[in-house]
Amino acid sequence: MDGDSARKQAGASTPARIIAGLALICAFVLVAVLLFGGSDTGHKYKLLFETGGQLVPGNQVQIAGQPIGTINSIDLTDDSQAEVTVTLDRPLTEDSTALIRATSLSGVANRYIAITLGPDNGGDIPDDSTITGVDTTSPVDLDQLFNVFREPERKALQKFIQGNATAYAGSGRLANRAYKFLNPALSTSQRLFDELSGDSLALQRFLVMGAKTFGAIAERRDDLSQLVVSGNQTLQAIANENTSLERTLDAAPDALRQANTTFVNLRAALDDLDPLVAASYPATKNLAPFLKNFEQLSIDSRPVFRNLADVARLPGPDNDLAEALKLLPKVEQEGSTAFPDTVDALDASQPNWAFFRPYSPDVFGFLAKLGQTASNYDANGHYARITFAGSDVFKYNGGPPRQLTPLYGAVPPGPNDPDRAQQYDGLDFGVFRRCPGGGTQPAADLSNPFLDDGNLGIADCDPNDIPPG
Repeated sequence: MDGDSARKQAGASTPARIIAGLALICAFVLVAVLLFGGSDTGHKYKLLFETGGQLVPGNQVQIAGQPIGTINSIDLTDDSQAEVTVTLDRPLTEDSTALIRATSLSGVANRYIAITLGPDNGGDIPDDSTITGVDTTSPVDLDQLFNVFREPERKALQKFIQGNATAYAGSGRLANRAYKFLNPALSTSQRLFDELSGDSLALQRFLVMGAKTFGAIAERRDDLSQLVVSGNQTLQAIANENTSLERTLDAAPDALRQANTTFVNLRAALDDLDPLVAASYPATKNLAPFLKNFEQLSIDSRPVFRNLADVARLPGPDNDLAEALKLLPKVEQEGSTAFPDTVDALDASQPNWAFFRPYSPDVFGFLAKLGQTASNYDANGHYARITFAGSDVFKYNGGPPRQLTPLYGAVPPGPNDPDRAQQYDGLDFGVFRRCPGGGTQPAADLSNPFLDDGNLGIADCDPNDIPPG
């Protein structure tokens, strides 16, 4: 009885087992279809990246953090770019971009592709289209960043990181509060770098000119160091006068208030000056050449003003104008008695100078020609034969025949004719006063002798009294 029951139960469980096995096979097939066959119904695209960025087939493709597809394959193009084939649940719109991101800072094959869709009013990108490297961005790994530096720089960076670890030890809470502002700072920096990369030519020019500028600064580093030292001394001097600076700042509001009123009135005054400026414009067209010449004049005048400064004040006693002005009162005291006597003397000598003035050409002519007259010489050396006008006792008779005749009816005595001495006795030469210009024979234009525009009369001189000949 018990054996029959066991056989009946075994026969009854056989169909249930078959049904359970078929259900398991169907579930397995369904999972396989979902995992491996469902991608055929999605939208396929090819994305070109500079590098594969450690992507592997099966990595996710996300939009706004939500998975929308997977990576099917990764191939290498003829121009050495990574061609990534993806299958997505939805089509991409025009101007969409792709970026390879990492889920963490370390690890292998932990990358995914982040898609940023284009505008909603753009059309869909057809399936099997290729998105070029213009709209894709490859990641920069840490090892690529570190490979930029040489070994000394890497060691310095290592020490920098260790120093930061020491600095942040025990200050984690404060650091976390500061990190809240890191994301806005990075976002702003990203926009800044986007603007910089938007005009690469201008950025290149900026970097080139910046390199030249820093090169020029490096050449003048000693002057720059001196500037910093001088600036430090200047700020130290300002700090020493902090009390005066405080008083100045206290008085500044009132001064600025008054200055505001002054500037308001000045604005109206400037409006009134507009006609003057307009009228002065024609007169200033020659101002530029004048200023150019004035610049050279100012350069040439420097020695003059330097010497003038020495005249005004020079080290040492009684040698400059300032000290002369100090002595001037004493000179005034002495001159108060000497000048009246001098004026009286000049007044008394005025007739003499008035008489002498017209004879000045004769005097200076004599002095000018004396050297020529005395330049002749004989065996005894230089000599001069001078006969003063008016001392001669002969004159030409006018001829013919031309001969000398006595001026006063007598013949002067000669060494070989003693009889002439008796005729010469009692001869009175008189006092001769020739008129100005009467020292020589009259000129052809009768300009000499002359009576000095009537200032001389017959009582002063005789215009007919001229040298013989």
